[in-house]
Amino acid sequence: MDTTSTAVIGAGSWGTALATVLASKLPRVTLWCHEPEVAEGINRNQRNPLFLPEFQLPGNIVATTDLHQTAREHAILVMVVPTQFTRGILTALRESVTPETLFVSASKGVEAATMTLLSEIHVDILGAELGGKSCFLSGPSFARDTIMRLPAAVAIAGGDPERVERVQKLFHTPWFRTYSTEDVIGLELGGALKNVMALAAGISDGLGMGHSARAALITRGLNEMLRLGIKLGARPETFAGLSGLGDLLLTATSDLSRNRSVGVRIGRGETLESIQRGTHEIAEGVRTVEGVRRLAEKLDLDLPITRAVHGILYEGRAPLDAVRDLMERDLKPEHGGFEG
Repeated sequence: MDTTSTAVIGAGSWGTALATVLASKLPRVTLWCHEPEVAEGINRNQRNPLFLPEFQLPGNIVATTDLHQTAREHAILVMVVPTQFTRGILTALRESVTPETLFVSASKGVEAATMTLLSEIHVDILGAELGGKSCFLSGPSFARDTIMRLPAAVAIAGGDPERVERVQKLFHTPWFRTYSTEDVIGLELGGALKNVMALAAGISDGLGMGHSARAALITRGLNEMLRLGIKLGARPETFAGLSGLGDLLLTATSDLSRNRSVGVRIGRGETLESIQRGTHEIAEGVRTVEGVRRLAEKLDLDLPITRAVHGILYEGRAPLDAVRDLMERDLKPEHGGFEG
């Protein structure tokens, strides 16, 4: 497989950052952009005018808006489009790829309408033979840190060991360390649910609930991630790793986190609608919580923090009322079959 023939699909902050990682190792990296002005800005000025415009990008990143040509000309396609748009992009790509194309998904989330993980979407659209060999990248890594070449570590998951190893080597640099795992479900759920918990932590901070409340939310949020993961066949140890606890700690505590920042603003009294009108960046947890809430109901699994965040975002629940309900639930053991 020609690893020099690599394209990144999606030129948001994270897609742009991953393109810079690849550009440090490959002679050329193609970056597919949804917005024509982004492609023009990158090709003309080596800057992304909408996402992280303050950073000069490497000269060997070439932007394009031609999705099908990109798919036909590259052996590796790194998918970094928002989760809710992944199905549509893969459907558009399906006729332009070959059985040898290697997909690497670096998005995080659960499709709200179908309650499905990205790995399931890949199989649905690309088929088991191709989609089942996709790899998935997740871990505690902000786009800004990555572009600045600050140290970070992520995990690569997949069912094909040879392809996982190829992707692990492709992305590894002296400042971007990669680990491998076979637990695709655990890695995906960690990356998706940590955004919901970051929203909860942000709401708590916006309400001025203090550091102790945030620590409790992070800890019990990890419990919810673990219980849903076990229910769906994930390995428990994955949630103690980079794509679980590592990503949760980063996203729930840093001011650079979009999900936490949205939560803070909601805790301070802003509406979700007004927040979304003022930004072109997507906080994945806002839509992911819809899919996770429905999935928990389908599995008859009680996820109190997820339910509280969903109530605040979509049911008109007052944040203070949601906090009170969390605190006044029936008492139970901390550990005991992960009963919540």
